[in-house]
Amino acid sequence: MDAKTHWEKVYKTKAPDTVSWYLPHLETSLALIERTGASFCSSIIDVGGGESTLADDLVSRGYQNVTVLDISETAVNVSKQRMGEAAIHVQWLVADVLATELEPLAYDVWHDRAVFHFLTTIEQRLAYVQNVVRSVKRGGHVIVSTFGPEGPTKCSGLEVVRYDADSLHDQFGARFRLIESSEELHETPQGTTQQFLYCYCRVE
Repeated sequence: MDAKTHWEKVYKTKAPDTVSWYLPHLETSLALIERTGASFCSSIIDVGGGESTLADDLVSRGYQNVTVLDISETAVNVSKQRMGEAAIHVQWLVADVLATELEPLAYDVWHDRAVFHFLTTIEQRLAYVQNVVRSVKRGGHVIVSTFGPEGPTKCSGLEVVRYDADSLHDQFGARFRLIESSEELHETPQGTTQQFLYCYCRVE
């Protein structure tokens, strides 16, 4: 089963608030985006943002240039319906981040919560990083969250790669200056806990 088919099946068969990564609001991500100093006109992309409420919260706080990219059209449509008229303030991209060429130097902030850890091959990770390098402006900001060293080894039936701050930063290279990292225990809707790692970098 290819990635798109897998994720369409997940989002068609599970309610948004029952998937293990669900949070009503991505408070850590919102705080990190605010910490970048991005203005309300800054271009922000949420990679894998499908059913996430991050776009809702960014728009409600006044950010005017928000893009959501997700491989699942079902997930994107859920968010559009949830946001109602506010959805017109978001650019929606249904695409595989590994297979699409994003506009060069288009984004001030790149955000990804729980996509990168699904990239289990070197080729996948290189394709991802190349898209970041191509599409994030010099001086821009990259916020990536994965499972931490004590996080799950599988998620949604797929193998994942766990990271600490150093090993995650190593995937991106010297052009990315690590500003800060933190770990967070996420409580799933099922009542279990998962360790997440957040890394915030600046593109030199």
